[in-house]
Amino acid sequence: MSATIRLTMAQALVRYLAALRVETGNGTEQLFGGAFAIFGHGNVAGLGEALYQYRDTFPTYRAHNEQGMANAAIAYAKAHMRRRMMAVSSSIGPGATNLLTSAALAHVNRLPVLLLPGDMFVSRAPDPVLQQLEDFQDGSVSVNDAFKQLSRYFDRIIYPEQLLTALPRAIQVLTDAAQCGPVTLALPQDVQAMAHDYPVEFFSPPVVTFRRLPPVDAELEQAAALLRLAKKPLIVAGGGVLYGQASDALRAFAEQHAIPVVETHAGKSALAWDHPLQLGSIGVDGSPSANLLASEADLVLAVGSRLQDFTTGSNALFGQAKLVSLNVNPFDAVKRRGLSVLSDAGLGLQRLSSKLAQWQADADWQSRARAESNQWRATVSAITARREVALPSLPYDGEVIGAVQRSGADSAARDIVVCAAGTLPKELKKLWRSSTPGGYHMDYGYSCMGYEIAGGLGVKMAKPDAEVIVMVGDGSYMMMNSEIATSVMLGKKLIIVVLDNRGYGCINRLQQEVGSAPFNNMYDDCLQGEHGAPQIDFALHAQSLGALSENVKTIPELEQALARARAADRTYLVCIDTDPARTTSEGGCWWEVAVPEVSERKQVREARKLYEQAKQIQRAAQ
Repeated sequence: MSATIRLTMAQALVRYLAALRVETGNGTEQLFGGAFAIFGHGNVAGLGEALYQYRDTFPTYRAHNEQGMANAAIAYAKAHMRRRMMAVSSSIGPGATNLLTSAALAHVNRLPVLLLPGDMFVSRAPDPVLQQLEDFQDGSVSVNDAFKQLSRYFDRIIYPEQLLTALPRAIQVLTDAAQCGPVTLALPQDVQAMAHDYPVEFFSPPVVTFRRLPPVDAELEQAAALLRLAKKPLIVAGGGVLYGQASDALRAFAEQHAIPVVETHAGKSALAWDHPLQLGSIGVDGSPSANLLASEADLVLAVGSRLQDFTTGSNALFGQAKLVSLNVNPFDAVKRRGLSVLSDAGLGLQRLSSKLAQWQADADWQSRARAESNQWRATVSAITARREVALPSLPYDGEVIGAVQRSGADSAARDIVVCAAGTLPKELKKLWRSSTPGGYHMDYGYSCMGYEIAGGLGVKMAKPDAEVIVMVGDGSYMMMNSEIATSVMLGKKLIIVVLDNRGYGCINRLQQEVGSAPFNNMYDDCLQGEHGAPQIDFALHAQSLGALSENVKTIPELEQALARARAADRTYLVCIDTDPARTTSEGGCWWEVAVPEVSERKQVREARKLYEQAKQIQRAAQ
């Protein structure tokens, strides 16, 4: 008989996670960087005691909000290109349901996180326990059943020995390139404390290897045949390029075949900003050069992209082109009825290139792409170089971005910008200059307000030598900011730049673009009581959480403050008032936002006519 060791379910869980190793560029490291936990009834006695026991080999980090700590864990995995990850533990009830938004974020973005919410008693002896949801038709239901639709794999551990099968399955999903996403193991609080005789060998799992899916030759032949017929091909670089660590393969493929490259949010930084074939971002928040060539391309090679509507212009941007989708995920590869090439991004590009040999795009297309690339870089330089704004005008996001990048001119390769929602992603996608893979960290799959500061914490934990710059609007800051205190507590310095436009400026503009009156977005347009809208001092608030901070009014003042922030020894917040109406007008394309068929407002009726015209283009593209 094999040797056994008697452990509680919680002890076995933590011991197994602590034992997992993975091969990385730095050698063999722990697969899990540890766990975030907020303790309550449902996880403090069982899992909390186990985490304490193994604290020297499996660190536990305390946070201030369950969604915040899960977002930080997700960002940690993204910054590691999905090669390392973290676990997240909560109590039952609201502690668990606070994780639901993060589960959706990880699911949409194909990012690994292990969620360990506490659960009710399997014995049901004390039912109903504090915070327990009671279903009148099904006694087995708890709030954790809500995770089933938001998880790539879900299990409820009702016997300690179930870990022997559940944990390897969970790790397989978390480390699989195609299935990657959130895994939820619901942990009933009485089962956490139950003991079992586990095989000792269970706690010596093999080193995790990330498989690279090779392409099928027949699919490569079809793709190569389509490319050889193309005169005006275009590459759309998605997140799969970064997660597949295929930036070098992308650059080599583009250079060998002289094909211009455009980027999605997830793929931005896969190709250096100053590469002569780099046309910038594509889509709704894309550059004019990228969108112009996309509208004329006769073939689009989408590499590792899930073809979100911001990328495709709601399926109207490059509908005239044949589509080849090189993707490790079959669900994504068959979208828009394109030719599917199931493959790891790097292997697929390398082997497709060998099929094409010396073939290149038409010389005129090459020349045009290089000219457009140069022109767009000149436009970006002009926008971001502006330092003076005539009073009483306020600076806008593009000018702030320029100041941030200038402040790190000597350490640009170390800077990582983090953002998520509102207007800033649009501006950063167009204007941020990324020369290093991973230097641009964005959640725009779920566009989750409140991700920014927590996400920045996770990035800093993953990349401690980087200067992590969180750019966040006042709206997102108000939704979630408590992990500033966590960053101070852990000594994980962030530079946070708050752009305060006194409301939800992005949605306010969209509201008016579809003909609606400004309403309930900017403070001035909201229902208010006798004292009016609050005058919020974000710098003072950050100080109350332990950070250093200051308010500035101009771009030169911002540059000086950023120099102080870079020299500081802890999280440093700088707040600047910005123009809620002005944006970068260059670029962009149509995005489908349904406009009411019937309205009393003339502006809405006019917007509806434009909407119906645009829908015709969309239908033609399909």
